[in-house]
Amino acid sequence: MSKADDIFVDMCTDILENGTTTEGQKVRPHWEDGTPAYTIKRFGVCNRYDLREEFPAITLRRTALKSCMDEVLWIYQRKSNNVHDLHSHIWDEWADETGSIGKAYGYQVGKVSHYADGDYDQMDRVLKDLRENPYSRRIMTNLYTFSDLSEMHLYPCAYNAIYNVTQEPGESRPTLNMLLVQRSQDVLAANNWNVCQYAILLMMVAQVSNMNAGELVHMIADAHIYDRHVPIIRELISRPRHTAPKVSLNPEVTDFYQFTTDDLIVEDYECGPQVKNIPIAI
Repeated sequence: MSKADDIFVDMCTDILENGTTTEGQKVRPHWEDGTPAYTIKRFGVCNRYDLREEFPAITLRRTALKSCMDEVLWIYQRKSNNVHDLHSHIWDEWADETGSIGKAYGYQVGKVSHYADGDYDQMDRVLKDLRENPYSRRIMTNLYTFSDLSEMHLYPCAYNAIYNVTQEPGESRPTLNMLLVQRSQDVLAANNWNVCQYAILLMMVAQVSNMNAGELVHMIADAHIYDRHVPIIRELISRPRHTAPKVSLNPEVTDFYQFTTDDLIVEDYECGPQVKNIPIAI
């Protein structure tokens, strides 16, 4: 059975049984009808996924892996902050009349900084360091720029990806691992979406760096289930679990900027029915 299912069920059960509630407190999110959106939450959740064992897609319901990849390409490859450059409509609610979400996400990745050896944006710097200095402990992207927060339509949720290379015994190629730091997460709407996004990003970066994709470690400061999501979560985690799908990339792609969603290969994805019309707190 999918280990991602086990991790998801254990995390949700822990939140429901041992979490604290924000009910009655002053909270920013609200439902479309204006009602405050309260949560049950756990602080400091850490989940580990080993991509050498399986791809971490849950099978309780389907995660749209091509759409996950498209959004991660939108941020880290196209370096866009405009929803017109994204095929799904998940960001439309935060876009202005031009389609911009402000100085967020892809805008931050594309900002160029000066280094002793030249000028690079965040993603180009990651790719360069993995080629030339892979055992550096400074290889990361960070989307949380305090001076730009007032011009972001939504503060970044998953904001810090730290890359770390290990040389495993008996392996001819190094292994690339990632630590993803997330300040806040709507567990029902976004947990496996974010996990799969960054697993795909790790796979892409590892492939173009001639490395094996290893562990994705996901740190969530505030992992929460919204009050109106509780019955949905309870039904979801009671479902049968299946074997994880086989997910790979077109091995012919060696340039990060040449990947498209057509290069994602998904096989044998057996899953439960989709959960539709999930209410989203805003």
